[in-house]
Amino acid sequence: MPIDLGKRGTHGRSILCSLALLTIFLLSAYASAQEPTADDEVLRVNTDLVVVNVTVTDGQGRYSRGLRRADFTLFEDGKEQRLSSFGAEETPFAAAVLLDFSGSMEKRVSMARAAAIRFLDGLRVEDVASVYRFDSDIEQLQDYSPSRDLAPIAFGRRASGMTVLNDAIFRAAVDLSHRPEKRRAIVVLSDGYDTRSTASIDKALAAASDAGVTIYTVDMSAPETSSVQARARAAGVMRHYAQKSGGRYISSPGGQALREAFSSILEELGNQYTLAYRPSNRARDGRWREIEVKLPRADLVARTRKRYRAPTN
Repeated sequence: MPIDLGKRGTHGRSILCSLALLTIFLLSAYASAQEPTADDEVLRVNTDLVVVNVTVTDGQGRYSRGLRRADFTLFEDGKEQRLSSFGAEETPFAAAVLLDFSGSMEKRVSMARAAAIRFLDGLRVEDVASVYRFDSDIEQLQDYSPSRDLAPIAFGRRASGMTVLNDAIFRAAVDLSHRPEKRRAIVVLSDGYDTRSTASIDKALAAASDAGVTIYTVDMSAPETSSVQARARAAGVMRHYAQKSGGRYISSPGGQALREAFSSILEELGNQYTLAYRPSNRARDGRWREIEVKLPRADLVARTRKRYRAPTN
């Protein structure tokens, strides 16, 4: 049969053109895959950014407002850092309220629930909170929401079992790390006796640091339930959590003192200064780095977390 060379040549050239176009497309796709996309760049930058929430008070313990960016000098491991951003406005926050329902809290559970209700009542419209119960295990009674009502399930729980305080703080810190709010807090109502946690204090604090969480601890211990030495050790743990994270330890768990303390925590969370910087030390070594914030006026005190852990990847 005769072969039409013209048609055959045209067909061959079409195939070659198609192959060439396909090759160009594949090479372009490969090159694009090797270049960081905008989303990749955003993720990298956000990972390198360190956010520091700062509470500023005067000599009388009153919150100092109206400070400017130039009033803050931030140091990492003794070296001054350049601030990338500064915020002084009232900013929404997310808070996790941890209620100790272990056996040692039997006589204080009702007081802890009442304190949680008071805290939720004081939230602003834009704030969100979650409530957790812990004893031998941890249960999230209600997810993060602007609800001002304590979940009914909280009233059906009784004090019993051991205490996983460190585990509860670790769990809440991990959950808060997924929240969009820059200001995040954990409010712990407990007697401070940890008897069963698998997580250490350092591990729980590391999780809080990684999430930029400030921890407020309310000592709910009853004098008649343990020795002076035991209460002192438990109070030391609660103070340690608060001091290392830039929060506060509250030693008066009842009456007007407790009401005033919760009002103060809510006011503080809504009026902190938010600083952010990209560390001059670019090493991604997973090491702890010390943070210090200084102000030009001697009568002002800046309270914030003491350190953070550098990323590793």
